[in-house]
Amino acid sequence: MPELSVVIVATDNEQRTVLQVLVDGTSVARTAHTCASFPVAAADPIMRRVQAANPDVVMVDIPPDNSALAMRAIELLHQELDECAVFAIGTLNQPQLIVNAMRAGAREFIERPTTTTDLLEAFVRLTTAQRRVQKEGPRGKVFTVVNAKGGSGATTVAVNLALALQSAHGNTVLIDLAPLGHSALHLNLKPLFNLADATRNLHRMDSSLLESFMTRHPGGLQLLAGSNTPTAIEPSTTEFVRLFDMLVSHYRYVVVDNSSRLDPASRLVANLSECVLLVACTDVASLWSAARVQQYLGESGSRERLRLVLNRFRKVPGFSETDAENAAGVKLLWRVPNQYFAISSAIDRGSPVMEQSHTEIARCFSGLAHELTRNDVDVKRTAWSLFKTV
Repeated sequence: MPELSVVIVATDNEQRTVLQVLVDGTSVARTAHTCASFPVAAADPIMRRVQAANPDVVMVDIPPDNSALAMRAIELLHQELDECAVFAIGTLNQPQLIVNAMRAGAREFIERPTTTTDLLEAFVRLTTAQRRVQKEGPRGKVFTVVNAKGGSGATTVAVNLALALQSAHGNTVLIDLAPLGHSALHLNLKPLFNLADATRNLHRMDSSLLESFMTRHPGGLQLLAGSNTPTAIEPSTTEFVRLFDMLVSHYRYVVVDNSSRLDPASRLVANLSECVLLVACTDVASLWSAARVQQYLGESGSRERLRLVLNRFRKVPGFSETDAENAAGVKLLWRVPNQYFAISSAIDRGSPVMEQSHTEIARCFSGLAHELTRNDVDVKRTAWSLFKTV
């Protein structure tokens, strides 16, 4: 492993000294420069000194009493230093702080007080991920599917969307985040391992181990199954961030079946997602619930990523799509036609409708997959727009 050049940005003198000792103690990194204040602009003298050091890593210590300047510094460093990774140092008892740091551009969030082992593991993950990116290309995207209320069809949408992405682009994984997972039943799979097994082994996780926890569908889709017993899965915020960081480094598309789970974990995953699909039907109760779910998820900063998917859609006289958007408080992205018997039969057989090629419902999910990936550089397929919103 080549020696990494590190710049430390910390306003606390003691913390700055401690971090320098820890970095140099890893034997795989050296401190090239330290800063006692945060950069505030691209032309800031502090920023110029950081750039002159040409670091591989910039470590930003987030003070407990003033995180705003640290977040601005992380965002600025991420923007101005293309080839440099930003590590945030802070406390783990503030989940939103971690999410904000990752959104600002932090590559790692490391707990304070920090140890040499913590830094060494982070440096190893960085160099491993850099080699993988050089070999395989850019990081993947996360699409999360959540129910407005129980029975709205989130698992059906998630399973068939994942199969459509796999068919069109390959290298797709489906993560079952439900407290009681049903994705494996939809796919007629019998997993040996599940999400809980993966999170328990994150301390030793690498690409090979991650793949060993997956169950492969005949079509190539990988599944990280949910629990088959109604036991609450409550991994820490750090564990979820680390798991999804590995997933987007390893897979092109990550589809999350959040089902009806609403807790801090679902909020965190929503914040890590490219798009959150809120699945609702056109009845009053479903749209009422959709408004409450979007409010809950939006409180943690993911409101702009929420999009409405109307399932079992049929025209209702006197009720427009604009009415649905206004009731749910979410912009409409897609409509899935009302083919209840075809869907229920497919679930019973463990044969998703995406496997019934050339059918209207299969083309619908293919169209949804295309809509979500239309801005990807190498997407060449033609959109199918029968159910696309205007």
